[in-house]
Amino acid sequence: MSQMPAVAMVAVPGRRKKMLDIAKEIEAKGFSGIFAPSFGDCIGLCQAIGSVTNRIEFGTAIQPIYFRNPAELARSAAFIHELCDGRFRLGIGVSHGPVHKVMGITVGKPLSDTRDYVAAMRASEAQTGPLPPITLATLRDKMLGLSAEIAEGAIWANGARSHMKTQLAKINVSDDFYKGDMIPTVISDDREAAANVCRKTLIGYVQLPNYRNYWKAAGYEEEMTAIEAAIESGENDKLPGLMTDKWLSDVTLYGSASDVRDGVEAWFDAGIKSPILVPSSAAGGQMKAYEELFAAFS
Repeated sequence: MSQMPAVAMVAVPGRRKKMLDIAKEIEAKGFSGIFAPSFGDCIGLCQAIGSVTNRIEFGTAIQPIYFRNPAELARSAAFIHELCDGRFRLGIGVSHGPVHKVMGITVGKPLSDTRDYVAAMRASEAQTGPLPPITLATLRDKMLGLSAEIAEGAIWANGARSHMKTQLAKINVSDDFYKGDMIPTVISDDREAAANVCRKTLIGYVQLPNYRNYWKAAGYEEEMTAIEAAIESGENDKLPGLMTDKWLSDVTLYGSASDVRDGVEAWFDAGIKSPILVPSSAAGGQMKAYEELFAAFS
């Protein structure tokens, strides 16, 4: 391929050292980046990734802002930024209501909270040293506009590829502005089995109002309205069947290795600089998913 995607990485307990070996392999195989979602300690994982790699870009995608004091996060981010010669990118975001509830966190308004948080981080630079580029977790147009105003990039999760050019046309940014999307990815010649894994991955997301509103804006009003009706009636078992092939193919990548490679090219064509593949497998667990990913892009 003329351009390689990035790869998502989560280090679960008992497998953290193994994931650092995977990080080294991701770099050796020429992938463009490694990004850590908010599960677990993504800042700690990024610091470890930086210590075992030499060239590859890496970052958080995302670090929830309500979990850490902005000045304290600025210290950690500046530390990694300096030690890793600018390869680190700090992705931050507000996360989701169910997560806030579990954590016992009271939140304000996402846009103003994010603006204030970034300002507080930047105000700490005199003490912390230079910060890395900051990327804002984005779905809808207002947060995208804020990212263009106060940050160096935007990152979606489960974005709709068909909607990207429409959204990106609304902002005026430099070529250096980072545009990433976390894409659930399953590589299998059994396309139906791969699709079913993607549907399972997205079960939790379709139950979140902010995601449903985003997908409605992206052109999937009918699908999201049907999903809302099923949730309202307590029929969550119907949700996978309401995730249409058209919608699923727009927000995930699944199928044969060539299908997924073609899909990555389509994401680049849609204006996303960094498609971030979030690998799962229809034939095994996390390690099998990386094995299939490496084979597909070797």
